[in-house]
Amino acid sequence: MHVAWPRTGSPRAVAASPEERSDDQELSRIGVMSGPGHVTSSAGEPAEELPRWVTLLRAPNPGPMTLDGTNTWLLRAPGVEQGLVVDPGPEIAEHLIAIAERRPFAAILITHGHADHVEGARSLSERLGGTPVLAKDPRHCVGGAPLSAGPLKAEGINVEILSTPGHTRDSVSFVASIGDDRAVLTGDTILGRGTTVVAWPDGHLGDYLASLDRLSSYRGVVALPGHGPALADAGAAAAFYHAHRTARLEQVRDAVKAGAATAQEVVARVYADVDRSLWWAAEWSVRAQLDYLHERDREFPSGSAGLDPP
Repeated sequence: MHVAWPRTGSPRAVAASPEERSDDQELSRIGVMSGPGHVTSSAGEPAEELPRWVTLLRAPNPGPMTLDGTNTWLLRAPGVEQGLVVDPGPEIAEHLIAIAERRPFAAILITHGHADHVEGARSLSERLGGTPVLAKDPRHCVGGAPLSAGPLKAEGINVEILSTPGHTRDSVSFVASIGDDRAVLTGDTILGRGTTVVAWPDGHLGDYLASLDRLSSYRGVVALPGHGPALADAGAAAAFYHAHRTARLEQVRDAVKAGAATAQEVVARVYADVDRSLWWAAEWSVRAQLDYLHERDREFPSGSAGLDPP
């Protein structure tokens, strides 16, 4: 689904349409999620509206790992000519054209290096006449330096870069604000629905839990995720995710104690109610969980209990 808000005037807040809500509810009902888990509903209440300086364009790349499609967020302060693009999404011409039609932009920001978020960045930069692409990983940067934690200069909008690794090594979040009006752009660290993959070995569960702790301090701040609907409370969603991950760790530990000898056997026990077409992604998270348990308490040293090394 490609959601494009009206182009006239300043970007304005638009609540999810009844049609969009119905699509979300149907996807939740059939168990679609971005990464495996038993949680397929929202991690919190959806936001009733977006900040008036935020516009959503959704890429037409729906699927079991992307939900309704990748969310491209456009930020522009009222009365300011240049805005910011966050996650231009895949290399889909119609989507990149829709973004470019809302030019000019001072920068294209990347939350992490997965293709469904960054693939179209270079092409978009060219369409916009060389707008810099800024990411934590220098491989994804175009005409600019890699991002690091701290403030980012942007006309009319205060942007704070948060290091939030875990889903991937290079994951960052952006806290954008105009006055007292704030929003957290979370990429795939927090989704609008379901749970995310810890993409082992690039992703790391210990880092992910620490990132969730960091984001849990943003209580009452709107979350603008990489997939799914905006959430009313980023801090509450982060706390929910942390509790879910902690519970999942216990399930993995119990599965090994019960005789699961490989990561695949853990997946079969812990993710038995998840569509088998997603078990390959579940194995990423299981290996991340086993690696984390090895590190934390050495209960499962490499190769013990018949487990494959994670």
